[in-house]
Amino acid sequence: MTDLLTFTPEGIYCAAGNFHIDPWLPVPRALITHGHADHSRPGMGAYLATTTAAPVMRHRLGGANVETVDYGVVTTHNGVHVSFHPAGHVPGSAQIRVEYKGEVWVCSGDYKTVDDGLSESFEPLRCHAFITESTFGLPVFNWTPQDILAAQINDWWAHNAANGVFSILSCYALGKAQRLLRAVDPSIGPILTHAAIENTNAILRAQGITLPQTTQVTPDLNIKAHPGALVLATPSALASTWANRFKPASSAFASGWMAMRGVRRRRAADRGFIMSDHADWNGLNDAISQTGAERIFVTHGYTSVFSKWLSEQGYDAKIVKTEFDGETTDQENGE
Repeated sequence: MTDLLTFTPEGIYCAAGNFHIDPWLPVPRALITHGHADHSRPGMGAYLATTTAAPVMRHRLGGANVETVDYGVVTTHNGVHVSFHPAGHVPGSAQIRVEYKGEVWVCSGDYKTVDDGLSESFEPLRCHAFITESTFGLPVFNWTPQDILAAQINDWWAHNAANGVFSILSCYALGKAQRLLRAVDPSIGPILTHAAIENTNAILRAQGITLPQTTQVTPDLNIKAHPGALVLATPSALASTWANRFKPASSAFASGWMAMRGVRRRRAADRGFIMSDHADWNGLNDAISQTGAERIFVTHGYTSVFSKWLSEQGYDAKIVKTEFDGETTDQENGE
C-alpha cells in the first residue's frame, strides 16, 4: 500500500490530488472536516467543506472562499475521488474519504459515534487506512447516556432556579452549546447566552436547526429581570469578569474531562457534567473496528497509550503529530 495521504509541515496532504485536509499553515486548497478553529484555520487559498459547515466557517474566517459539497457526493481532484461523510462531532462535521487507484483512506477529523440528536449521525466507512483522533483515548472516558445527562443538568438548574440562583454552564460555542440547548427543559426558566454562542445559534437557526428561545447577554441587559436563568458561557468567559455580574450563581462545566476527578477539582466549579462531542474509549474502538482498516494513524490526544493499545490488538498503528487540539481543559478550540 502506498501513502495516499502524507503528513507534511503544512498538514495532511494528498500529493496525487494536490490538496490538504485541515491544514494548519496556508495552502492553495484545503478540504475542511468542520468549523472548529483548530481544524478550520485562516489563510487558505480555497476551502471545501460540507454545506452545513460552511456558514459557520465563513463567519469565523471573515467571508473566506468556502466551496460546499453535500454528504456522499463524490468530487474528483486530478483523478482522486473525494467524498465527505458524517462524523457526528458537530453540525456539518465530516470524515473525508479519499480514493485513488483502488486504495481508500479516511481522515476522521473529530468524531463521535453516539447520535446526539443535533449533528448528522456518524457513518462508518470501510477503508485501508484510517486517521483517527484519540482525544479521549483512555478506558476511563465513558460518556454519560444522554437521557441521564439531560436529567442531571435539568435537576441542577431547577434546584438553583428555585432558590433564585443563576446556573452558569461552560461550553464551546459550536456544537456543545446547541446540544445543551436541545437537552435542557426551557420551562425551568430563561436561557441567557454569551455573544459567541448566540452568534453561532443564529447561524444554525438560519440553516433550519431548531433551538429554544435564548437571550444574548449584552452590557445593557437587566440581569435582575432573569432570576434563576441558565447562562451558557464560553470557557474563557466563565473565568472572566463577564460572569461576575450573575450573583448569586452556581457554576458548572460540560466536558469529557469531567470524567477525571482531578480536573473537576482544578476547575473549581460547583458541578461537572460528563459530556463531549468526541468519541469516548468505546466509541474510538468501535469506529476503528468498523473501518476494517489495517493501518491506523493516531493523532491528538492520548496518542502513545491508544496507539500501543491498537498495536496490541493487531493493527499497524502509528502516532502522527498534528496541531489539532481536540477538546482541551484550558483552551477554547470552539471559538
